[in-house]
Amino acid sequence: MENLKTWLYFLFLSLLSWASTAPTSLADGVTPDEALELRDEVREMFYHAFDGYMEYAFPLDELRPLSCAGEDSLGGYALTLIDSLDTLALLGDRERFTLSVEWIGKNLRFEINKTVSLFETSIRVLGGLLSAHLIASDYATGMRIPSYDNQLLDLAVDLAHRLLPAFDTPTGIPYGSVNLLHGVDEHESKITSTAGGGTLTLEFGVLSRLTNDPIFYQVAKKAVRGLWARRSRLNLVGAHINVFTGEWTQKDAGIGTSIDSFYEYLLKAYLLFGDEEYLFIFQEAYAAAMHYLYNDPWYVEVNMDSAAIVWPLFNSLQAFWPGLQVLAGDIDPAIRTHTAFFSVWQRYGFTPEGFNLATLTVQHGQKSYPLRPELMESTYWLYKATRDPRYLDAGRDMVTSLQNGARCPCGYCHISDVEFQKKEDHMESFFLAETVKYLWLLFDLAVGPDNLVENGPYKYIFSTEGHLLPTTPEISPVWGNGSYIGGYCNRGDSKQEPHPSDVTNDTKETNGRTFYGGWVSSESPPDSSIFKANSVSGLIKGRCPGLTHGQKYGIQYLGSTSRTEEEDESKQHRESTQQRQRTVIQSHSVLLVSDQSADYSVSDGNNDNGVPESIDKGSESNPQ
Repeated sequence: MENLKTWLYFLFLSLLSWASTAPTSLADGVTPDEALELRDEVREMFYHAFDGYMEYAFPLDELRPLSCAGEDSLGGYALTLIDSLDTLALLGDRERFTLSVEWIGKNLRFEINKTVSLFETSIRVLGGLLSAHLIASDYATGMRIPSYDNQLLDLAVDLAHRLLPAFDTPTGIPYGSVNLLHGVDEHESKITSTAGGGTLTLEFGVLSRLTNDPIFYQVAKKAVRGLWARRSRLNLVGAHINVFTGEWTQKDAGIGTSIDSFYEYLLKAYLLFGDEEYLFIFQEAYAAAMHYLYNDPWYVEVNMDSAAIVWPLFNSLQAFWPGLQVLAGDIDPAIRTHTAFFSVWQRYGFTPEGFNLATLTVQHGQKSYPLRPELMESTYWLYKATRDPRYLDAGRDMVTSLQNGARCPCGYCHISDVEFQKKEDHMESFFLAETVKYLWLLFDLAVGPDNLVENGPYKYIFSTEGHLLPTTPEISPVWGNGSYIGGYCNRGDSKQEPHPSDVTNDTKETNGRTFYGGWVSSESPPDSSIFKANSVSGLIKGRCPGLTHGQKYGIQYLGSTSRTEEEDESKQHRESTQQRQRTVIQSHSVLLVSDQSADYSVSDGNNDNGVPESIDKGSESNPQ
């Protein structure tokens, strides 16, 4: 075992060296004129694919861009059009946005005998309808449709009610699929992914706010609580779970496949709704991920109970993580990880679904690139946070790869093998909802933004499908004129002895100081005025809850552990804590405040409880 640990240690040192020495761009720096040209080129990319869909595939779900045909891939209800609505609005295309909204309002119905994915239907269809409704119904957006009368909202309500039977389980964690006409089939699988059960909060929560019907918010939150209550003692969650028994059927913990957006929606649900319980969970989940999964600059998959490495693998869905870290205020590790992930893109022209960190080769059976947006998303957020031109260079390389390697007669094709640049006759709807959207936002930001997100009347939260959800008073009334969130918090606030399941036992510490992370609010954007690429990350201080999530909200560990094992773990925890007090343990670059054994003094308007009383109003934040 020690030999294995030593080998892994030197492996990651070599990987760090390989990633950090990879070229940061394939060409000279992007000039302002070129950024304008690239923005227009990305706009043309969108319309090449959108027009191809409308001409050859509509009203089927998705386009076959090589054969110029269509296919139903989800429910048979013009999926790509619904997914593209807010991108049309973002581009300022009033005519096509209006025509699309009117067609959907008149023709779309969900009373169909189709079994659909709860996760995909929620993030693509429900999210697309809600985002477009909020844009079409509001004069302040500049895209108000005079004839619009809440048709998309009515469709969203109908769809959500048809999805509700999926939540009828003993754990509150929903089934993965549901029939839109008949509910859950009696033979439906009881196994679902953590992302599938824990990535419903934004769409269902917005619907509750718009309808004043709490049921949607409640079932989505119950699902998150059901998953978190079954976390391991290390505050890690697995990939798949039985929704009836609550037993994990796949215990691999990671930030990518089957888990990724669970982390994302914890932070974003707090940013959008101000529900502190989501912040508590995110604090603990993020700290555990950074401790057990982070091997600077890469992330691995581990056993959720023992933290033993299962897969030293980069999978393409992990690429969203640096963008989430920007929203969390943890910039420095985000920069290093993005550099590593982008080096894989540079090597192949795309990111394969899996890249083996032990062999530095594409993982067998995971050679495809299905036009995923995650790396573009993180590139946009890091440029927004740092204004470092390297991210424009990265964006240009991505555009070049898509144009040279993925462009097809009627749209953009999946790449079935990144090593040989083989094309596949399929185009996911998220290419128009996310991939080109984040690239367009990146270059528009560089030339002086003039769009709904950067200059509109509201600050927007991006859903995991890239849909725009505004922080209007109707949806986010808690924020008012500005508020702190996040926190490098004084651990001495709590007088209770923490339950071992309610804390990350190995929280990163340095000289008796505890890391809780740093978060930015939807009123306090991660832009260049706050963050610098070479600065200490997480400079925003905020709420310091003191209690753990379990202590405050009563969500205790539900695993089956004997009393003897609990006592042994508690003893090990105390011994580990004492050892850390005697040893200086280096963490990644974060701002830290002393624990109760040191003086705690903050001069930014904090009261005795460590809660900021005021904040300077500043620039915007747009969570993913």
